[in-house]
Amino acid sequence: MSKLSSLAALGLAALALVAQMLVPGLAFAQYKVVAPDGRVTYTDRPPADGSKVTPLRAQGGAESELARLPLALREPVSRYPVTLYTSNDVCLPCDNARALLRQRGIPYAEKQALSNEDKRQLEALIGALEVPALAIGAQVLRGFSPDSWQGYLDAAGYPRTSVLPSSYQQPAATPLSGPPSQANKQAAPQPAFTPELPSDVPAQAPVRF
Repeated sequence: MSKLSSLAALGLAALALVAQMLVPGLAFAQYKVVAPDGRVTYTDRPPADGSKVTPLRAQGGAESELARLPLALREPVSRYPVTLYTSNDVCLPCDNARALLRQRGIPYAEKQALSNEDKRQLEALIGALEVPALAIGAQVLRGFSPDSWQGYLDAAGYPRTSVLPSSYQQPAATPLSGPPSQANKQAAPQPAFTPELPSDVPAQAPVRF
């Protein structure tokens, strides 16, 4: 596919995502939902399936996770949550993917394909055994392509530059198919700031299992 065709396809996909955002707004999210595949979404009503549900407004009036985010992030995080799929192997595209998201100030969940079950779920989710992959709401992007990722994040309404407070810490990555291992539970959250991603980083071939 030519570069012009690729840009046209991206433009149409971005317009479709914008069109979804023009539909009358959803009620303010009241629940954090963790699906069996590890994907996190926010909704105004609890699901009927077996997903793990956490009320965002805890008893006693404690701040919700969403309410602690800057105002500019609350709607995109609520409607189009971001999940990054990686592995714990050496993976330069995965490192660059993290750097892009942190540099732009995107709150995201990182899910790693570690076990055979993780890899089975990864293939079911994205249609291939390769990382990195990025989910923005229901849209899944395979492979690291900075221009494409930035375009979809723009269409979802995420700010172009970081508005996260300096105290924000990115949660540690967890396995795709289940709860964190003991090692992951003890791991410190990853810092909010990482070395800046060079502006001329091209699309990179994914790492395949």
